[in-house]
Amino acid sequence: MLSLMSQPTESRSQRAARRAGEFPPAPEPLPRPVLDSHTHLDITVSEVGVPGAGDAADPVTAAIDVATAVGVDRLVQVGVDVESSRWGADVADRHPAVLATVALHPNEAPRLADLDAALREIESLAARDRVRGVGETGMDFFRTGDDGRAAQEESFRAHIAIAKRYAKTLVIHDRDAHADVLRILDDEGAPDTVVMHCFSGDAQFAAECVRRGYLLSFAGTVTFASAGSLREAAALTPLDQILVETDAPYLTPMPYRGRPNASYLIPLTVRALADATGADLDDLCAAISATGERAFGPWR
Repeated sequence: MLSLMSQPTESRSQRAARRAGEFPPAPEPLPRPVLDSHTHLDITVSEVGVPGAGDAADPVTAAIDVATAVGVDRLVQVGVDVESSRWGADVADRHPAVLATVALHPNEAPRLADLDAALREIESLAARDRVRGVGETGMDFFRTGDDGRAAQEESFRAHIAIAKRYAKTLVIHDRDAHADVLRILDDEGAPDTVVMHCFSGDAQFAAECVRRGYLLSFAGTVTFASAGSLREAAALTPLDQILVETDAPYLTPMPYRGRPNASYLIPLTVRALADATGADLDDLCAAISATGERAFGPWR
């Protein structure tokens, strides 16, 4: 056996690859509790597990406990198809810290053989008490080409109607489709509460969303070195129109980009938002919490 001194030094790329599957350490707790306004617990649990859960009998409870320990005491579980939407609605019924949203993801709509049948399932789920939002729905021109956009638009319009019919918050997925998302919202008339999930626009688009009264939910991307335009967008957004999210298990904030994400890492994004906006951290946490309750709550 080689001694430790004689073993080859691990390169930065090798170290990154070795650690890619590990959850990061827990950050410093926040001074006030906040929520994670957009997470995919089903994907996190099934694909990467839960930090510190080991063989926990209920990984959802384990995920909630780890998040609560750092000041993230409420989660919004987001559906992307009928199966995940039903799963989320059931989890919300069992866990007081979880509320759900239900929808067909924009990239799911063009793949469905019977879009109308799937939308009927989503509408049935939207009627449930602890389902507080319809989403994520919207338009995605990055992963869906021209041949799928008509189905995306049909699905988006149907989701807007469901949200209004049941007085639920509309949670929007918008990727490379800013103008079309606003056009369709204008055509249909937006629900009372609209959340721009994982806000990805610049300051100009943010100003337009703010003017319309929409809520901007910022993910770990706001911490990336290349995301100056996102930080500019956050800086002009009133505190009472800001939400924060993980989109877990994706979009892990710096300095852990590339490793699995989970709700307990929200404090990293909140602190980056405090820096970007110049807001006092305590005030920002209070504002995020109040906005989350206004959009989705109460949890209990």
